[in-house]
Amino acid sequence: MAEAIMQYLIKQNGLEDQYVAESKATTQDALGRGIDPRAQRELEKNRMPYDRGHRASQMTAKDYDEYEYLICMDEENFADMNRITGGDAQRKEHKLLEFAGSYDDVDDPWYTNDFDTAYQEIYKGCEGLIKKLKEDK
Repeated sequence: MAEAIMQYLIKQNGLEDQYVAESKATTQDALGRGIDPRAQRELEKNRMPYDRGHRASQMTAKDYDEYEYLICMDEENFADMNRITGGDAQRKEHKLLEFAGSYDDVDDPWYTNDFDTAYQEIYKGCEGLIKKLKEDK
């Protein structure tokens, strides 16, 4: 959901020539999988466009050099991301809700089945990230 929301907000704010949002898996269990049908329903409920053909791909150490920000949803993903990149000397790695003024996790709706709350939190975090990107311009 985060990739779809962020891509939407990037476009809505006229930043598509400067930024791209891509989601990557920090573990191998989701590789090659499409979007969870429950996440699809949540995106559709909120009229959020998304790539129906999206498939999970693996995050790699090269992503650290390629991207300005590496964003994750929770502390477990943060640790996985840091392990993959070999550390965060340039302070590129963040939890999404940092951009909404919180260090809380976005609880994984795959486990909680609460896709509505996850959507709202992700949207709020993405709005905060957009604000930061515009300030840094």
